[in-house]
Parts: sequence; C-alpha cells; structure tokens
Amino acid sequence: MTQDFSLEDDGRDVVLCECYARDGLQHEPQMLPTEAKVDLIHRFAELGFARVEATSYSNPKVVPQFGDASELLRALPRRAGVFYKATCANLRAVQRALADADAGFGANEISLLVSATDTHSMKNLARSRADQWRNIAEMAAAAAGRFRLIGTISMAFGCPFEGRVDPRSVLDDVGRMRDAGVRHITLGDTIGTATPRTTHALFRLMRADFPDVVPIAHFHDTRGTGLVNYVAALEAGVRHFDCALGGVGGHPTKVKYGGGHTGNVSSEDLIDLFENMGVKTGIDMDGLLDAVQACEAALGRELHGRVARSGLNPLRTATPPHGA
Repeated sequence: MTQDFSLEDDGRDVVLCECYARDGLQHEPQMLPTEAKVDLIHRFAELGFARVEATSYSNPKVVPQFGDASELLRALPRRAGVFYKATCANLRAVQRALADADAGFGANEISLLVSATDTHSMKNLARSRADQWRNIAEMAAAAAGRFRLIGTISMAFGCPFEGRVDPRSVLDDVGRMRDAGVRHITLGDTIGTATPRTTHALFRLMRADFPDVVPIAHFHDTRGTGLVNYVAALEAGVRHFDCALGGVGGHPTKVKYGGGHTGNVSSEDLIDLFENMGVKTGIDMDGLLDAVQACEAALGRELHGRVARSGLNPLRTATPPHGA
C-alpha cells in the first residue's frame, strides 16, 4: 500500500530547508563575499527549495561570517513561495529582523533557539536554559506575527556534556515553544547520536502530543546515520527536513565537541534517496549537482556529499514509490 506524502502547497511530498548559507558557513574560517552568498541563495531558491536558511543576526564580533546579514537580505532576489530564514539568538536579533522587514527586505522566517540541556546552553549561548526561555518569550512577543517562527531545540537526542536527554523533557520544551506561539518546531540531533529507533519514537510522540505543531527534523551525519534517521523520521510522519549541500556545517569551530566529521546531512544525498523512494522533493534534479559544484567552488574544496562523486542514481525512474 502506497503511503500518502502529499502536502497542501504544491504537490511535493516533503519540504526541505537548504542550510548551506547559514549553518553551513557558520564555522567556516573563510569569509565569503556577500555577493557570492546572494548568488548561492538565489540558486537554491531557483533549484526548488521551499525554505532557505539565508543568514543569522548574530553579533558580528562573535560570528563575523554574518556581519553582512542586512546587506545580504537587501540584495537578495526573492522567489514567490520561498521562505528565507534568519537565525535569531536574542531580542536584539529580532529587533534587527523587524527593522529590516520594515525597510522592505528582511527575512520572512526567523528561528528561535534553545538547548535541551543547561550545560550546552551555557557553552553555546552563554546563558542558562531558564534565561533562554525568558529570552524566547520576549522574542516571540516582539516578532508580533510578522514572521513564521521556527523553534529549534538542539541536543534533543543527546548532549556531549550531560549524556542522554530524557524524551519527556524534550516534549516539554516543544510544549513551551508552542505556548510561545511557535508552530514549526525543529528537533536537532546536534552531535549525531540519534538512531532510527530513537528518532522514530521521539517524533511519533511529538506528533501525538502536539498535532497542531509542524515537526522538523535536523540531523547531523557525524556517525554516518543521518540518512537512515531521516527515513525513520519520514516513517514517523515528519515532512519537513533540514539539509546542506555538500554536508557542510554542524557547529561553530570554537565549540570543541563531536570530533571528526560533524556536518549536516548532504542535501544531494538526501534528495537522491527520497526521489528513489518515490518521495517528491520538488527539487530540480537536473540542476542539483551543478549547485553542489558552485558550493564547492565557493569554499575552494571538495565537500562531503557522496552523490556529487558517484552521480545520481540512474535507476530513479524505475523505482517504485516508497511503501508500495
């Protein structure tokens, strides 16, 4: 029996967020020129990504890569139906997003971040979870319905400092996000410790407890489990996924955990897999590998995606739909 993966928007079965330009670049020592970022982000939208993580309203002294956030958003050509996301870590960041929106060129989606553990919150955001939750309430109120809000819960599947994370505490965090007015909530496998079993179980509970919340899966491929975890999330009913062309990103360089490969799941690998499962991504397959080459050229090195080296699966059109 074929499962129904249709969404209400344009017939695609899943919605992918391309994260190269923000999560992918946040730890890169190489500073990309604003015009290069604009060209790549525009390419991602033209390729068919319905959501693109464009930049972050970070303090440029802390993350210099995004010191051009407003300049980038002002120069970025827009495509109808595409959400361009900017990450916001505090109230000042939301105020900057509002100022840009008032000027007519801001993001139409912003993300609010919280960690599932206190230790990671202190190391990553320099504030306790309690302080960050107060921050989130202020940020969501300040946004005043001007943006689609994305709540991100990092370390949802395990923490390098505190170990296992209780799924019920993660679900409590989902509830707090929802109470703050956030209806799109991301669970982040920040250090790649999730398994298909834990992934399926947590997202199933999340969908059962909060049917009015849109769950988003964000997995890292630290231990080569990113793709199988995304399939597990898909089978648990998740339809929104984060990924990054070339598998870049993962965490800022200054945060020393998760030694080895820490990057996001490669967009090209995930798209090729989903399409071969009969899951429509809405992505232009003919232009996909050209986009990967552009991303590699921007950073001046070969990136992590396997499909970029092996090519797209040549049997895609002969593959039966997932669940058939």
